[in-house]
Order: sequence, then C-alpha cells, then structure tokens
Amino acid sequence: MSLDTIDPALRDAIGRIARSPNLLVACDYDGTLAPIVEDPSKAVPLPESVAAVRALAALPQTTVAVVSGRALRDLATLSRLPSEVHLVGSHGSEFDIGFVERLAPELVEVRTRLRNELRRIAAEQPGVRLESKPASIAVHTRGAQPEVASRVVDAVRNGPATWSGVTVTQGKEVIELSVIPTHKGTAVDQLRTQISASAVLFMGDDVTDENAFANLHGPDLGIKIGSGETQAAYRVADPVEAARVLGLLLQVRRTWLFGERAVPIERHSMLANGRTVALLTPEAKVTWLCHPKPDASAIFADLVGGSPAGHFSVGPERGGLPLGQRYRPGTMTVETRWSGLTVTDWLDRPSSDNVPAGSAVISGDSTLVRVLTGSGRVRLEFAPRPEFGQVAVQLQPLADGLLVLGSNEPIALYAPGIEWQVVADGGYETARAVVDLAAAGGSVTLELRFGSHSLAHHRVPLAERQAAAEQPWRDWVASLKLPSHDRELVARSALTLRGLCHEATGSILAAATTSLPEELGGVRNWDYRYCWLRDAAMTARALVDLGSLTEAEAFLRWVDGCVERTGGHPERLHPLYTVDGYELGAEAVIDTLPGYAGSRPVRVGNLANHQLQLDVFGPIADLLAAVADLRGEVLETEWRVLESMVEAVSRRWHEPDHGLWEARLPPRHHVYSKVMCWMTVDRALHIVRRHGDGDRPDWVELRDRIGHNVLEYGWHEGVGAYSVAYGDEEMDASSLWIGLSGLLPDDDPRFLATVLKIEADLRSGPVVYRYHWDDGLPGREGGFHICTAWLIEAYLRTGRRADAEELFGQMVDTAGPTGLLPEQYDPLAERGLGNHPQAYSHLGLIRCALLLDEMVKE
Repeated sequence: MSLDTIDPALRDAIGRIARSPNLLVACDYDGTLAPIVEDPSKAVPLPESVAAVRALAALPQTTVAVVSGRALRDLATLSRLPSEVHLVGSHGSEFDIGFVERLAPELVEVRTRLRNELRRIAAEQPGVRLESKPASIAVHTRGAQPEVASRVVDAVRNGPATWSGVTVTQGKEVIELSVIPTHKGTAVDQLRTQISASAVLFMGDDVTDENAFANLHGPDLGIKIGSGETQAAYRVADPVEAARVLGLLLQVRRTWLFGERAVPIERHSMLANGRTVALLTPEAKVTWLCHPKPDASAIFADLVGGSPAGHFSVGPERGGLPLGQRYRPGTMTVETRWSGLTVTDWLDRPSSDNVPAGSAVISGDSTLVRVLTGSGRVRLEFAPRPEFGQVAVQLQPLADGLLVLGSNEPIALYAPGIEWQVVADGGYETARAVVDLAAAGGSVTLELRFGSHSLAHHRVPLAERQAAAEQPWRDWVASLKLPSHDRELVARSALTLRGLCHEATGSILAAATTSLPEELGGVRNWDYRYCWLRDAAMTARALVDLGSLTEAEAFLRWVDGCVERTGGHPERLHPLYTVDGYELGAEAVIDTLPGYAGSRPVRVGNLANHQLQLDVFGPIADLLAAVADLRGEVLETEWRVLESMVEAVSRRWHEPDHGLWEARLPPRHHVYSKVMCWMTVDRALHIVRRHGDGDRPDWVELRDRIGHNVLEYGWHEGVGAYSVAYGDEEMDASSLWIGLSGLLPDDDPRFLATVLKIEADLRSGPVVYRYHWDDGLPGREGGFHICTAWLIEAYLRTGRRADAEELFGQMVDTAGPTGLLPEQYDPLAERGLGNHPQAYSHLGLIRCALLLDEMVKE
C-alpha cells in the first residue's frame, strides 16, 4: 500500500505527532478500520489497518484504542484485535466486559424501561433494528425507507429521549439512548488521563466522532474519514486512506523511537577547535554539534534523536558507502572519501585576521567548514534544529547561501552557487540541494557560520585558512614525547584529549556527548559534557606525561577559580562544573528525543553535581606534583590549590561519600575515596619536600592516619582482597588503586591478592567491568576502558608483562576506525557503549602505552 498519496500537509502533521513522547492513537471502528457494510455483523477491519494497529500497539510509549458505538462484546468479536489494543464500546460507556454488572439498580431499571418503550416504537417498522448494549439501546435505521426512518427517529426524540437521566447520541442512521452521560470525547479524555498521553491522534467517520474531535487540543491531531462537516483539522477519503495514514504513522514513529540505522558509537569521528566539538558519522553526516559551547544546547542532535533532531548530510547522489574516513595526520581535520568525492571537514574559529570581509562575526564563535572535491554529483541536506529541536526555525535562501531564522543565535550557511530547495519536514524546515562538482570546477566550499548572518566571501584563501587551522595541532603533536607502543594511536588519543579542552576557560570535558547509552535501549544515559575535577585532572596528567604543560596549567587556574568561589571551604567543591566553572542547573530530560537507538531518556545536566565525592582531591594533587616536577617550580596559584586540597581532605576524609562511580545510593566508606585522600596528602608532601621549604609534620601525621585507616578497614577478610567499601564484600575495579597509588608496594601480598580477585570477578575478555554490585539502576553496562587500563598497569606492576601486553592489544583493537574510544565496550555484541569520545578511555590508553615503554623486561 503506497504512502505517497497522502496529502503533504497531513504528512507533516503525522510527522509531528509521531514524535510525541507518549502517544495515544484512537479511532472509530465502522467506517474507519472497517468499511461500512449492509450487514453490521460482517464488518471486518481491513488487513492493512489491523497490521498497523497491532504494530503501533507493540511500540513503547504508544497506546492504541478503538472507540466504537458498538457494544464491547460485539466489537471484540468482530475486530479480533490483540489485548494490547484498548477497546471502548457504546460510545465510551464500556471500558471492560464486566461493566454491565456494575450498573446501579436504578440505572438498570431506566435501561429496562427504555428497551420496552423502544421495542414498542420499532414494532412493525420494516428495516428498523434495535441493538441492546450494557448501558444503552441503539435504534438503527440504515435498512429502513426514509419515511419510516424519519417517523421512528421523531418518535424516539419526542419520547424516551426526553426522559430524565437519558443521554442521546445521534449518528449516521442511528440514534442511541444511554443511561450513562458519556460520549467518545470523554472516553478519549479518560484514556488520555490514564496513560498521561502528551498527544492524541483520533480518526473517525461518524457524527458521534465529532465529540472526540471537539475535545482535541494542543498538539493533538484529528482526521475525518469521508465527507460531511467536521471539527477535525484533516480529512481522508475512506478506510483505505485511513489505513495508509496508520501505516505512515507506524513508519515515522518506529523510526523516531528506535532510531534510523544506528551508527556504532565508536565509528564516529570528532572535530574540535578548542571552543566546541562536533561528531561525524563514517558517511560524513554531522550528527552532533553544540553551540556556542560544548555543554550548550545542540543544533545537530541526530546522534540522540535521529534525523528530525538535526543533521548536516553530504554524500554522492548515487548513494553507497564511502571508501574510508581518516584524520589528516596530526590534525583534527577529517576526510571522508568516495570514488569521485572527498569531503574535508574541520572546525575553524575566527580571529582578527580571519574574518569574512564586511561580516558581523562575533569573535570567538566557531565555523564548520566542509570542502567537497571531486567530479561527481553530490546530495546535500541541511537540517538545523537549535535547542535540541525545541525551536522551530526558518531557512531563507539567498544568493550565496542560507540564513537560519528564528533562533536567538544568528547562523548562516555560506554556500555560493548552490540552489537550495527548502521543504517542510514535520513542522521544521530542511534545505536540500544537488551539486555537480564537475560543473562547479571540481570543488565547493560550505561554511556554517555561528554568531553571524554574513554570507560575504572570505577574504583569506581557503588553503591558507585550512593550514592556519591545522598547523597548531601539528606543532603541538610534534612537541610531545610519544612512546614506541602504538605511537600513532597514542598521538590520536592525545589530540582527542586536547580537543576536549575548552581553551577559553581551561576546563576539560569528560566526554563530547550526552546520553549515549551504557546499555542499548536502557536508561543508563548520562550527560558528560562537563568538567569533572577527577577526570580533568587525570586527563591533564596524561598530557603532562607526554610533555605538554599548557593544558594542566590552564586547568589548575580553572580549579583555583572554583576553589575561590567556595568562600574558603574547598571541602565543598562539587565533583563537576560547567565549562565556565559554575554549578550545573537541575538535571532534566528532553522527552521529545528518542535517544540513541531508542535508548531513553536523553538527559541534560547531571545529578552527580550534588554528590559528595571525596576522591576528587587526589588526582588534582597528583597533577600538581607532575607539573611541578616537569617544570621545576610551583606557581603561587598552584600552591593555593595544593593547600586547599589538603585542607579539604583534613576536614572530611573520615566521612562516607558517594564514590567515583556516582551510584545513586546512600554514602559508604569507599576504599578508592580513602586512597585518594591519602594520595592527596602524599603528593602534597612530595611537592613541599622537592619544591618547597621543607617538611610538614602535620601533613605527615594526616597521611599516615588515613593510610592506616584504609589499610585496616578496607581489607575484607572473607573476600581476601580490598573490596569496594568498608565491610562490603563486593569487588570494585577502583580498589586497584590501593597499589597504583603507591600506598602498598607492588610486591605486597594484599595488592597481589586484590589484583587476582578483580581479575577473577570483573575481567571478561578484552574488558574490565567497574563492578557487579547493585547500583540501584535497572539493566547492565559494558566494560570500562579506564578499568581495563588500571588492570593493565596492575599487571605490569606485579610482573605480569605478557598479560599486560595481551590485554593492551585487545583494548587497542576495540577502537573505532579513526582511533577513537567511547567510555565502554560490550565484549558480547563487540561494540562500543557510553559517551564518545571519552577522556577516561584515551588517557588510560596513553598511560598504558607509556608504562609499557618504561617498564621493560629485565
């Protein structure tokens, strides 16, 4: 059954309502699902309608109901629809089969009187049929001559229809008298309330369906079947067209809920320019880009919402998969290649020497540059959806491109020589074009300019701009001291970490995305587009180990600002902050987005902001020590940060906390948190002894007290290892830090026992899981790359180099084709999980490669 015949305006309306978070689809039976027939007992639904209704009812967050004037038993027998479809009979009077048994005695008496009087009126009236229902009597006149029908209806309306407590419903060649004051509109409202529907689609053909149409409001959609006056906004000709509507609704909603072909997470490549980030699929679709900062709202959120959430697609008109995708060496520029087409993408940023002539570009805003080269015909699709698609914008084609209108941030797509066709797409506008590269001289440049409506030609030649964008990345990589182990992959990891650095503030993102699932289809979807003190410090430390101080120094200045805003109470530091160094707003859910591969909810913000995590001070002190050793001195601001970290630990180390994994459970005395408190003071002592004025006896006493406490109470005798928390027997990969921190020497039997226990309980092939204890959330997650890295280091420290090299090789093999790693890996499905790219994963890879170089076989 073709869907192409549906009116374009109705297609748009269906596209909009299909993306409702919680949808109620309700329809009449006769004349809608089933064609009208002379014998009502033979009114069977169209097979196409049944198939669509069944499939819709099986979708999550979708409720289907048939609201008919027929008695419920009759409706159930004829329709033979599955139990997932709600059947409502007698114009909304019957919601279940046992309804008649619950009628009050006085209503049963009125119904009996009605039946007797209507039998008298219909007696010897040819073609008139009475239908008894649990709460009503229907008088059908379809088979009667017009004069007979008129005489009977007049008698009913002037007789029993006037009785007190009787509700009259007039339909096509039927008049129904009920002892219950209801109609299809109130029935639909009752269903809406029961399931908390965010929108209702109702289809019907009868006069009685007008009550339902009249009650629709807001995003609801009413569709009238056939001719006649109606309050419905749209109309189709007959039940066959209604089946097409249901089929289109199913198609769009299924795609919206479960995503189009979900590109494996690890196959996405990241663009970065120190201001924001973007993700590309292997087919060169821009599937994620937030503006103006990486923790701001997305203008392209296809990654977590499918095409309706915004994308910028480029590909050959003939279709087909690309030959490959790669980074230009030492840069954050990505090339995607087909035969006859190469797409080169990078994020540019304006400067005083690099601004379009006569433009109003705001200093600091980014520009996405897309260069198309080759000889083929290229299909373009530009679908900006600011604010995660919450703002409907208009696209205005002009001579040299498109203006995006309706957003509070000006946006322009500079695309000279391209003729765009702007089409409505589910309430939004999308621009499409086909470009003949051969006719265009072999090259076309597209520039998506943020913070500007300028479509002026850039006065700096494109080649110079590309070189200016790429050279700083190349120079930086060239300055690093890269290991021999997987040198190129380590360089890509370093570039990825630098790409997660927000240069304007010094903060460092934990990851580039929000809500990529830890389990496909699950609820473990979190927003990682912020700066965690722990993650950022570990990231900066990995870059220091490669010889780069710039990122660490900028981050420590950022931390100093956060400490200053605590008003002298560094122990009140939050685990994470916005890139600007301020507290996050409330965690929220964008329920109009279906999530990556249907993994809902899509979250903005992170509730972990309010947790107590006492481990965050340790990585900062460890970073300070590494910076001081590499540079040979400690800056004044860094001394201030160091003092604050030790002060925070001294005040709160003895308390239970929520731990680094941010489980939404009551606080515990986590072994890892206590070890990190010890490490804070240990690294502070290292700094003052090597770069300060001498020893600090009070710090020595504090460090030793914390160390004795965790060594005594963190050990679980029954388990024979250091477990997740004092008194708990569950294991946790973070307990490896009992040795990785230096608290226990590498050859201590307690460290060796802990490594073996974690290997036995938490390693599965190429991954190490964080834990298997109940964290209060449904579902399961993949193995964590950072935990795998910790076990690799533990293997090296405990003399198991062959095991370390083997596991490192397995970890490397899980990377995507351009060398990027998300947070996790599912060893059974053999695919990445979690937000992407993840700083933890890449810093872990760097640390392991460096250690494999350093800890060579004797």
